[in-house]
Amino acid sequence: MLSRTFPRVIAKRVVTPAAATTIRPFSKVEGRKNAEVVSAETVPVITYADGARAEHMIPPQEPAVVKPPGADVQKHAVALDPSILSRLTPTMKKFTLTDKVAVITGGGRGLGYNMAQGLAEVGVKGIAIMDVGADYGAQAAEQLTRETGVDVRFYQVDVRDGAAISGAVKDISAHYGHIDVLINSAGIADSNIPAENYPAEKFRRLIDINVNGSFLVAQAVGREMIQQRRPGSIIFIASMSGSIVNYPQEQSCYNASKAGVIQLTKSLAAEWAKYGIRVNAISPGYMDTALNRVPALDAQKKIWIEATPQKRLGAVDDLNNLAVYLASDASSYMTGTNAIIDGGYTLY
Repeated sequence: MLSRTFPRVIAKRVVTPAAATTIRPFSKVEGRKNAEVVSAETVPVITYADGARAEHMIPPQEPAVVKPPGADVQKHAVALDPSILSRLTPTMKKFTLTDKVAVITGGGRGLGYNMAQGLAEVGVKGIAIMDVGADYGAQAAEQLTRETGVDVRFYQVDVRDGAAISGAVKDISAHYGHIDVLINSAGIADSNIPAENYPAEKFRRLIDINVNGSFLVAQAVGREMIQQRRPGSIIFIASMSGSIVNYPQEQSCYNASKAGVIQLTKSLAAEWAKYGIRVNAISPGYMDTALNRVPALDAQKKIWIEATPQKRLGAVDDLNNLAVYLASDASSYMTGTNAIIDGGYTLY
């Protein structure tokens, strides 16, 4: 177990004489529970195949030791066969994005690109990637189009540039006819900077990208969704750091920015529900991304993994299914939610 230096505070309960008589001794409860434990020699299994009742016995087994899965990297997206759609059950069909158009900021690489892959695999009509990096943004669009046949366009946009965002959103809507989904994934992280030494300009830059940038994109896409009078889904990529303070690294600005994103999510969800626009957030835990695969973080990653119940970092495509769920009609009654996906890290 991870040894932490934080003192454990246990709240003391003041019990009045009258209340003390209602407390049941733990010893009696434990004794009765243990007395009821019976070891089975066989386990009956009852089935109803073809309407006929059948019963057979199986031997008990010792619980298997579950090994944590590795962080598998999804290297290629697979196109959805249109012929499958007619054979899907009503429930499964709600998880598809047929004829939907998605905008993904920060979609040129990393988690943003992996979520773009996920959307491309469930029948999305078109994807517009917004990213500040020209080389990897264009490469991402080309690769995703080649692998899936989806119409993917790349827009080189800095999320701090409101005019560029508005122009891109108008062009996306004109090209595809509408916008149905926004995944606000663009963001940066500063870490291992003590608050007392944090440069003011560096602090402002991170807030400008993570909070202001997220708002500007959501505002532009939200306006377009309202104007086109179509229901839509906006997904912010926040972080568990918006709900807890990370250990051992010091990153006050990043934590504050993601807390702001979570509250922005809830505020927009409340305001835009009347337009049929749902707004939710995904808060990942520690992920096995390229940015974390550096020798300088090796010691910290051991601490992160030890403090995570699943004993692993998140795989780069672990967010795909959650992103698809929130983007699709499968989550039609879900808005204003911050979905933490962290392998259980925040349980401790």
